Amino acid sequence: MLACVPRLHGQYRTVFYILRRLRSIRRSLTRSVFQSFVVALVLLKLDFGNATSAGLPLYQLRRLQSVMNAAARLVFSASRYDQIMPLLHCLHWLRAPERISFKLAVLAFRCLKGLAPTYLIDSLQHVADLPG
Repeated sequence: MLACVPRLHGQYRTVFYILRRLRSIRRSLTRSVFQSFVVALVLLKLDFGNATSAGLPLYQLRRLQSVMNAAARLVFSASRYDQIMPLLHCLHWLRAPERISFKLAVLAFRCLKGLAPTYLIDSLQHVADLPG
């Protein structure tokens, strides 16, 4: 089972490096533009492997959530000790486990509607088509 867990340590280091670099340009941009940068450079990088993120152990989910919390605090210039849930709510960001589930549900929906790539659509099997 441990062989199936993705190695995300390098990914987290990369994302925290990106967050440190983004901090240097924060004052030069409006909040909405800066938020777009954070989403494009950080959250999309974390969302890239959602299929492999499903079923992650709790310690990995906590690390993923800590990256998202740091990104939210950076957008709002918030302190490390400020409450994070109001910031995530204001940004319309889900917490890490819910975000993974939501992205996988969207992918399944796109497969069912024929809007996903054909290799994904072909690998999806309807429960009603299963024997028994």
